[in-house]
Amino acid sequence: MAYKDILVYLDPTDAAHDRLRLAVGMAQAHGARLTGVDASSEAALSGAWGDLASRIGAELETAVKQAGLVERFVEANAASAIGGDYGHCVDLIIAPRPEGEARALVRSEIPDGTLLASGAPMLILPDYWKLSPVGENIVIAWNASREAIRAVHDAMPLLVKAKKVTIFTFSAHESGLQATSEILSDHLLRHGVAAKISDWTDTGEMSALEGLFADLDTQNADLIVAGAFGHSRLFESLFGGVSLDMMRQPTAPILMSH
Repeated sequence: MAYKDILVYLDPTDAAHDRLRLAVGMAQAHGARLTGVDASSEAALSGAWGDLASRIGAELETAVKQAGLVERFVEANAASAIGGDYGHCVDLIIAPRPEGEARALVRSEIPDGTLLASGAPMLILPDYWKLSPVGENIVIAWNASREAIRAVHDAMPLLVKAKKVTIFTFSAHESGLQATSEILSDHLLRHGVAAKISDWTDTGEMSALEGLFADLDTQNADLIVAGAFGHSRLFESLFGGVSLDMMRQPTAPILMSH
């Protein structure tokens, strides 16, 4: 079980260098083809960042040549470059969550719109993320929804290699998701994944997101696996009825499926 076709969004920001290095490493580990898509906005292409934007293709070519990978590069203004055909026919998309100045340099539909449109799982990296292991300590944000189980299936190539997996639940009633968490745990075990369940009840003292990062079992997680909803804001109601924005958490990458 592996990701055989990986797409990474690239741009002229500093964060794109570590994003590319992660994508190259994952492509090597999975024996995958790597597609680099220039996600530079019009502002990046025409402004002071234009020189850096013009080097994106060459940087990709150099990185994959050194790694011995098969690659392709899609220009920023190419048809279907963002979302579209390239986003549909891959196993995994690696994308930024741009903030501050970087937000103006990356196409506005990334990552929200492209995740909804592509149909492929997306590994979203925080804006200030620095290259480090991803997938050794994984937390599954579980609410028993279709989107959540889709994310679990899409993350399976990472889950089977993880050193630690935690199923985190946050429900309105005591042990409200315990039974379905145990079913998920048993399903994962069939794939050789031993997962611990961390079952939280909403007492009104903290949000689900606060609970997730306060939980001793989920601390130091290097990847969160979660379902993505397609209403209101993309990352709201992650745990069903509890309004969250996982994208605001500053530390861990998140793999989302819709």
